[in-house]
Amino acid sequence: MSTPTKTSAAAQQGRPRTGARVAAIQALFQSDQGGESAETVIDQFVRHRLGPDGGGYEDGRVPQVDVPLFTHVVRGVAKDGDMLDGVISAHLARDWTVARLDPVLRALLRAAAFEFSSSTEPPARVVINEYMDIAHGFFGGEEPRFANGVLDALARHLRGPEFTR
Repeated sequence: MSTPTKTSAAAQQGRPRTGARVAAIQALFQSDQGGESAETVIDQFVRHRLGPDGGGYEDGRVPQVDVPLFTHVVRGVAKDGDMLDGVISAHLARDWTVARLDPVLRALLRAAAFEFSSSTEPPARVVINEYMDIAHGFFGGEEPRFANGVLDALARHLRGPEFTR
């Protein structure tokens, strides 16, 4: 199971929505890699990995989590996965596929794409900033830069009117 290499500033400040997104990425990664259903992974996370009891990120826990947002994102990605992968794929370089992406990066892009497609709140730029903060927690190389480009393209595609104001 992948955990952030460093906690993001937002997560350190105790932002439950950021925690929900971190946990959703971890749960989506686990579901993708282990073949477990979204409901099984949600149950495992709620019972064993969310909340302050038993440690923090370094112990594999997410201490502060907006559980409704966490479950909404994980269930939404599970339900709309094929559509989300199609949208993500359309914004990758021609020789790249969603399957070729690093599994944590794939989970991050799927979660963000679901948020862009499922609601108009929070604003797309806020969603991008949140997922970029998380990307920097998981990756130290070029992945955050790659994620930024794809997230921007996804947001402009799925929430175009927000960018014409």
